[in-house]
Amino acid sequence: MADLYTTLGVARNADEAAIKKAYRKLAKELHPDRNADNPKAAERFSQVTAAYDLLSDKNKRAQYDRGEIDEQGNPKAPFGFGAGPGGGGGGFRATRGAPGGGFEFGDAAGADFSEIFEGLFSGGAAGGAKSRGTGFGGFGGFGARARPQKGTDVAYRLGVEFEDAAALKPQRIALSSGKTIDLKITADAVAGTPLRLAGQGEPGAGGPGDAMVTVEVKPHRFFTRDGDDVRLDLPIRLDEAVTGGKVKVPTVEGAVMLTVPPGSSSGKVLRLKGRGFHRRDGTRGDQLVTLIVDLPADDAALREFVAGWTTDRERNPRAALGV
Repeated sequence: MADLYTTLGVARNADEAAIKKAYRKLAKELHPDRNADNPKAAERFSQVTAAYDLLSDKNKRAQYDRGEIDEQGNPKAPFGFGAGPGGGGGGFRATRGAPGGGFEFGDAAGADFSEIFEGLFSGGAAGGAKSRGTGFGGFGGFGARARPQKGTDVAYRLGVEFEDAAALKPQRIALSSGKTIDLKITADAVAGTPLRLAGQGEPGAGGPGDAMVTVEVKPHRFFTRDGDDVRLDLPIRLDEAVTGGKVKVPTVEGAVMLTVPPGSSSGKVLRLKGRGFHRRDGTRGDQLVTLIVDLPADDAALREFVAGWTTDRERNPRAALGV
């Protein structure tokens, strides 16, 4: 597998936000639902997801940067075995023709490696190092034995109701294996980052792959999403706009009472704190309620009232528009 930073197309010093942004862009382009006839895209989707999964974990990323684990998150050979220049600690390399099949050390000349060899080899005298039968191949018993491949990952698309997505309500999903599970969705998942279900993919010699679940928020008939906020147009009567008062307003978690200030015009926006979508840090967005004064289509009494209402005739509410 290629270097994880190269897989995501970011620099090694990229911050968490840059890595997340790059992954979302690639995941959107490569998602199997958009590439049904392109198996290479599905394979690439799995690769970028695996890369993001490791690099988004601060501890694993630090281990990877230090060369302690490989692209799959598995520990590398100890003490820099097989590392090239800059592998850390000087390392060592085999030299053909060295007396007794010995080793040539890098920039760690003069260091005492006797304890290291005692832990790895038997008979480590001048006659050369013998393999302890640990399964290493190649010269002197070195070289990693190939690991069995895990099964392939399986991609799922989960449609979630608008209110459930905003409130992060658990969802039930049926897997291709026939298994049904209750899935706890997260703010990241609602924002577009696939959820990884370990071991729920296709079986393989090295164990099953994972399930990658992409959450898709369904549209709502009167709520709309604006970032982490929820927007709603709320019709009110003329008397409610003029005199103010409390009105019932729907939210993603049930109806609440909202105070309309006296003299409210259409377009006035009121805010309900913490009634929006969850954020990654545990906070929530708000619900923004736009008041819409709803007038009756044919009301003789209202027309009669307006005909006799002369106190506001000279005011021009469009003056700020230059007309």
